[in-house]
Amino acid sequence: MPNTATKLKPAPRRGERWFAHKMVAPTVAVLLVMSAFSIAFTLYYSITNYYYISKDPAQVIGLKNYINLFKDPYFRSAMWNTVKFTLWCALLETGLGVLIAVFVNSLRRGRNLVRTLTLLPYLLPPVTAALIWQVMLSNNYGIINQLLTAAGLPAFNWFFDTRTAMGVIIAIDVWQCTPFCFLLLYAALQSIPGEQYEAARIDGTGRLQEFFYITLPNLKGTIVLCLLLRTIDSFRMFDKINILTGGGPANTTATITQYIYTYGVKSLKFGFASAGAIVMAVLVLILSSFYIKRALQS
Repeated sequence: MPNTATKLKPAPRRGERWFAHKMVAPTVAVLLVMSAFSIAFTLYYSITNYYYISKDPAQVIGLKNYINLFKDPYFRSAMWNTVKFTLWCALLETGLGVLIAVFVNSLRRGRNLVRTLTLLPYLLPPVTAALIWQVMLSNNYGIINQLLTAAGLPAFNWFFDTRTAMGVIIAIDVWQCTPFCFLLLYAALQSIPGEQYEAARIDGTGRLQEFFYITLPNLKGTIVLCLLLRTIDSFRMFDKINILTGGGPANTTATITQYIYTYGVKSLKFGFASAGAIVMAVLVLILSSFYIKRALQS
């Protein structure tokens, strides 16, 4: 009887491992140097009063920039808006991504068409998406307000009303970035063994039980990854807010990136803006650490 045992691939020899490390080393070294240089430069500037158009050389002022930063009500508002925007976007986009991925995966016909249509918003550049929604939600000629008026409902100044501005920007980001989460989760669904569902159906389980006891546990790692990636990306949101509201009205949509842009690019106060950048980086690390810890535990 022929031997059908699978032959195990021999482990790579020491020389082969060193060759692989040598091939990767230049790229890793360049990335580390660039990252370390940027971080060190920003840290140094954050403790100076560096003003780009000043004739006087920058002087080290210690933690004065950080103290002034947290005393500024504009920065505190921007920090809270950033955290709120990030949490809402990360949770909604991941949650909707799970539901849409499960729905598309359950289709027997038209799966490819629905999958393609679902991904279309994510293919648009953020600036293009922002301009499209700016036209659609325009107070004067936007189609949304025209439909509301035709239905006998009041029109809204969506981007310049303190009650609606942040919610609309969150909705636009969810519309555009949910397909990214859908794509990751849909790919993860394909790796779930079909035998698990077949065994569950033999035991008489329903669709809801399959979702909670088979689908979600198998998607746990990918869900954490989606939350992590969307948290990092949402925290540095700038383009949509800068185009649609510019941080208004009354700073209700101002974010840390908008704050850094105002002081670093417009006012050229690089020292003060660098302190804001360091605070933003620390907040991203804090928020991301929860997801990373959960991923390592699972």
